[in-house]
Amino acid sequence: QVQLVESGGGLVQAGGSLRLSCVVSGSIFSINVMGWYRQAPGNERELVASITSGVGTNYADSVKGRFTISRDNAKNTVALQMNSLKPEDTAVYYCNAGGVITSSWTRNDYWGQGTQVTVSS
Repeated sequence: QVQLVESGGGLVQAGGSLRLSCVVSGSIFSINVMGWYRQAPGNERELVASITSGVGTNYADSVKGRFTISRDNAKNTVALQMNSLKPEDTAVYYCNAGGVITSSWTRNDYWGQGTQVTVSS
């Protein structure tokens, strides 16, 4: 069974930094894409950043230059370094593992439970 566990959320003042981490556990053969999404109250879930197994990255325009995504393929972890945080970054952040191939040769996408990030002005 594949599980994603996030950590690192919290409360920070505008201009501050936070680092989110996500560990993917289970009998995993490979993970195609790992990413972070966020959902603020009343809004749809949106992509923040993603990274492929070949470490190609993609960022939402609103976070370019402030957030950095990284992954460790050997440890099946993904991190999101968030700098220069703004109140509009406040949301629940979700870790996503896409195209996960398990040792049973199944292929699915998985989500973490979410971690709250609150940026005060």
